Amino acid sequence: MSAPRTPWDQRLARVLVRPLVRARVHPNLVTALTALLALAGAALLASTQPQAVNWGAGLFVLSRFLDHFDGELARQSGRSSRLGYVLDYLAGGVSYAALFIGIAIGMYHGPLGAWAIGLGALGSASAVLAVWLNMAIDRLRDAGTAVGYPALAGFELEDGIYLLAPVTWLGWLAPFFVAACVGAGVYLLYTAGVLLRTRSAHRLAP
Repeated sequence: MSAPRTPWDQRLARVLVRPLVRARVHPNLVTALTALLALAGAALLASTQPQAVNWGAGLFVLSRFLDHFDGELARQSGRSSRLGYVLDYLAGGVSYAALFIGIAIGMYHGPLGAWAIGLGALGSASAVLAVWLNMAIDRLRDAGTAVGYPALAGFELEDGIYLLAPVTWLGWLAPFFVAACVGAGVYLLYTAGVLLRTRSAHRLAP
């Protein structure tokens, strides 16, 4: 069986992170920076000003790309740690939860109205719960790294977040938001299924 293909964005991050290795930047500092960028982006997306929303989408997409840097930096610098692993998961969950909440607030006075709040709650809750489920899967598998996302041809399911910037700039944020919230709920169900299968296999293992 051939090894799974490394996602394209992670390959690029692997190259771009090398100066940080030489500069001895700590991976956890990169994790904190990406989380702050994501929170700033989410806050701007909560605005009713189109220019602020556009900047928010760009910042959030940048934060999601930079999210690959901490893991690559940890591997290349030999600074992988349990704390870094947990912080990376938590930063991702908080970032996505903030994204859904931010867009929901911004969309509340738009065509979605109160539906935006309900969808935002679904998306943010799904993001947080998926983190907990994925960490539970890792514990059962005795994995030292994150379980990852479904992937195809070098693209992960999570890479769909890169569309946030162009769809926002084109004025299509509302339908993207609806699809993303529903998708987050579906991914939560998928992750729950993986956890159940992993637990079953773990119990049956000799």
